[in-house]
Amino acid sequence: MNMKTDEFYMRRCIQLAENGRQNARPNPMVGAVIVAGGEGLRSKEGQRAKDDEQWNMNLPRIIGEGYHVRCGEGHAEVNAFASVCPEDEHLLKDATIYVSLEPCAHYGKTPPCCDLIIKKGVRRVVVGCEDPFAKVKGRGIQRIREAGIEVTVGVLEEECRWLNRRFFTYHEKHRPYIILKWAQTANGFIDDNGKTLAISNEQTQMLSHKLRAEEDAILVGHTTDVREHPQLTVRHWFGPDPKRIVLTHDRPLPLLIEDLYQHGIQSLIVEGGRQTHESFMAAGLWDEIRVETAPFTVANGTKAPGLPAEATVFDSHNYDSNILIRYVSSTR
Repeated sequence: MNMKTDEFYMRRCIQLAENGRQNARPNPMVGAVIVAGGEGLRSKEGQRAKDDEQWNMNLPRIIGEGYHVRCGEGHAEVNAFASVCPEDEHLLKDATIYVSLEPCAHYGKTPPCCDLIIKKGVRRVVVGCEDPFAKVKGRGIQRIREAGIEVTVGVLEEECRWLNRRFFTYHEKHRPYIILKWAQTANGFIDDNGKTLAISNEQTQMLSHKLRAEEDAILVGHTTDVREHPQLTVRHWFGPDPKRIVLTHDRPLPLLIEDLYQHGIQSLIVEGGRQTHESFMAAGLWDEIRVETAPFTVANGTKAPGLPAEATVFDSHNYDSNILIRYVSSTR
């Protein structure tokens, strides 16, 4: 199979993996696709079979696929092999399995997926990216190669890493993936002369609560907590409420981040005021910045935080005249 074919099936892996966004965590989202055929049938003389029907039967086709549905249950590879029909089992010896993340090589809540792949005897394995988890990190790939199976690594690697950016940040940087988030008026204020101001509209408020359901924790500063008493819940969406955290002066930022890491918090939303946001930016503790700008102005108030020099636009959307821009670091 060529690179374009590998990318085609890896995109399907990523698509499948997305289905585990809510229930797979704290495990990563992973998708797997098993493809049989594609090498072409050969006659005894070594020539390609001339019969069109026979040739079409050996075109590449998906015979199994799956994703990691829920933490503690079968991984993507397990579910993909389980979906293969009994009459297609004989095709596995010449099949390729595509996996968006390196197959695990350790006993956790489930057995190692690399052992299952070896047992099934597929011809080839294509991996999106290496697993950063210390108990895996290259070991799954190595075990499969040592079993004599061809392994290709790094197909759509950037997309596969982005899919699990929280998981990668947690294991590589030993801290949560941090999203700074605020709403501002068209002239750059986050309140109205120090008074709370409703800036988000119905659509963006719903999206804000959707984000909360997808992240582990949410943080506000002490002043915001005292002045606004924010609920920080998922009342306009569905899913679990994030863990509520208030930043106080007696809890320095580095110690807080270390504490979150030790408690397994892989992602954090910061919804504080200007000072809280700027303290995170000054410490270099951010991965995404989401800024919502409403179409109206106020005479005066608290100025919105300034963006770091390395912040670059990732995407931008208009929601009923409110503009939501997402920034990432140019150094990521």
